[in-house]
Amino acid sequence: MIKTHIFLVGPMGAGKSSVGKSLAKTLNRPFLDLDSEIERRTGADIQWIFDMDGEEGFRDRETKIFSQVIAEKDSAVIATGGGLVLREKNRELLSASGKVIYLFASKEQLLERTKRDKKRPLLQVKDRAKVISEILDQRDPIYRQVADVVFKSGRGHISKTVRKLADKLQSH
Repeated sequence: MIKTHIFLVGPMGAGKSSVGKSLAKTLNRPFLDLDSEIERRTGADIQWIFDMDGEEGFRDRETKIFSQVIAEKDSAVIATGGGLVLREKNRELLSASGKVIYLFASKEQLLERTKRDKKRPLLQVKDRAKVISEILDQRDPIYRQVADVVFKSGRGHISKTVRKLADKLQSH
């Protein structure tokens, strides 16, 4: 069976989960947040996995669960973690399994949206602006390479953003 997932990729704070939930509702598809699924299946939160296994151990679990989710579900809207695209295997899975939407936002927007965040391990540092800048500089070209659609994460109402995104998907 040909998979027709819609994957949302992008940095922390781009709106993958909130846009994904609304997009799934609009398109009448199931929604899955990969980070939540990792926590559910492992019985541990992301911060704990990072603390115990480091980023590499987390990425191993992420790749394994991502592969399982793709195989188990059909036609879902899936919000991925910001670093999923770092592994070649994951990029291949994305491309082979559906449409990839890169939700992007400016460094300033990302900093504003994540300023009170206590859950994202990579942002538990003194200089968040520097980390966000470095992550975006590293990952933006990868997000763009894997994306079928590049879409600016809006500042307005989510319903308006999702309507525009759904229209863009229809025309793509």
